[in-house]
Amino acid sequence: MKNGIYWNEDLYKSIEKSVMLNRPNFDNKIYFINDDKYSKYILDTKEQYFVTSERGDIEPTCKEQLVKDYTHVFKAAIEECYEKGGGTVKVSSGIYYTGAITLKSGVNLELGDNSVIKFIRNKTNAFYPIVNTFWEGIECYNFSPFIYAINEQNIAITGSGIIDGQADYYNWMPWKYGHFGQENQQIIREKLFKWAENGFSVKKRILSDEVSTLRPSFLETVNCKNILIEGISIINSPMWEIHPCLSENILIKGVKIKTLYYNNDGIDPEFCKNVIIEDCEIDTGDDCIAIKSGRNNDGRRINVPSENIIIRNNMFKAGHGGITIGSEVAGGVKNIFAEKNIFHSKDLDYPLRIKTNSVRGGTIENIYVRDSIISKAKIAVIHATMNYEENDIGEFTPIIKNIFLSNIKTSIENNINAENGIFLEAYNRSPIKNVYIKDSELNGVKNTIHVKNIENIKFENVKINGEICSINL
Repeated sequence: MKNGIYWNEDLYKSIEKSVMLNRPNFDNKIYFINDDKYSKYILDTKEQYFVTSERGDIEPTCKEQLVKDYTHVFKAAIEECYEKGGGTVKVSSGIYYTGAITLKSGVNLELGDNSVIKFIRNKTNAFYPIVNTFWEGIECYNFSPFIYAINEQNIAITGSGIIDGQADYYNWMPWKYGHFGQENQQIIREKLFKWAENGFSVKKRILSDEVSTLRPSFLETVNCKNILIEGISIINSPMWEIHPCLSENILIKGVKIKTLYYNNDGIDPEFCKNVIIEDCEIDTGDDCIAIKSGRNNDGRRINVPSENIIIRNNMFKAGHGGITIGSEVAGGVKNIFAEKNIFHSKDLDYPLRIKTNSVRGGTIENIYVRDSIISKAKIAVIHATMNYEENDIGEFTPIIKNIFLSNIKTSIENNINAENGIFLEAYNRSPIKNVYIKDSELNGVKNTIHVKNIENIKFENVKINGEICSINL
């Protein structure tokens, strides 16, 4: 191997340069949402929500509480800030109930110390209007994400406060399986997928609150540039937490995520370019970071890869997947750099995972991972498959190539207890190409290596269960 093959330093530095040069700067004007001039926009709203007994063994009961609703305050402050050339909309100490918040260019939404934004649990378009959004890799018009921006640039959410989606097993989440007599989202999900596969116009994919049971993402940007998300804490999300789509030059830094429900992916860049995710603490009920580029025909229609992404110095505290690529990857994924991450979830199935099939298609290439510590991996430490979900029943053969791993270590004090150290499988007609692993040590695995249809795989100084493992195919 020639020097540098395990890490493309020039490309890495170019990503850093693009993100940091385009980091948004804001006018020094500040607009406090509790300023007297916005008090006329505060409404008394009946929040409807469900609760059950402490034992949780009875049907939940619908209750109401009167809350001070700041939905129109946020809108007025953000609009004024935007119209006057930008600045900071400041959320001071206290609790603020609201519906969806829409960001505008040049605006930094800053959460001060001891501030909490709580999103109202009324699942209606009055609080979460119909907007152009993406749901599991499909473009549609559905409930607005809780924090949303479309066609904007130079935007931010920063500060030390908490953003609480108030989702739990009785609010928003019952739609996942149709619990407690609520409509099962699978009905609408299948309809949406059929619309996309049949080429149904996006403008006609309208899912109003009368029919929709598709839970909105927490924070989503669509076709935006120069984005900063820093310091905030996100809890209790109904769906994916941070979901930038078709966006560019994104810095996600020092964010804490703790939300452990169904489909609670932490950070999911989709169709995005030039992204840095660093110094975050991610504690989720699904994948911590999942890189995506559209599902099936919709991904091919948009045809934009997720590319040039740096993931570094993060702590993955819970989640089934640490860093995953897929499964919605029809537009492709390339140039992913991950370093100095700690995988510390007791429930972790896969620290590093690539998942696709011939229905998804897409090309996944140039994956660089180094200097990472892994505390748990139930299924495999390093896992890549072309047989995810539908398996090989499609016409769009995926491509996986150029995976470079170095200094990947399982922690000595933990029993990893994985089924496999390394699991790589592909189709005979499309083998995984160019896998290089060096200076790594994987201990506590039952089966060392499973490979099927691999072309050009090489180990250098790799130990599995304490023994040097040599492979050169």
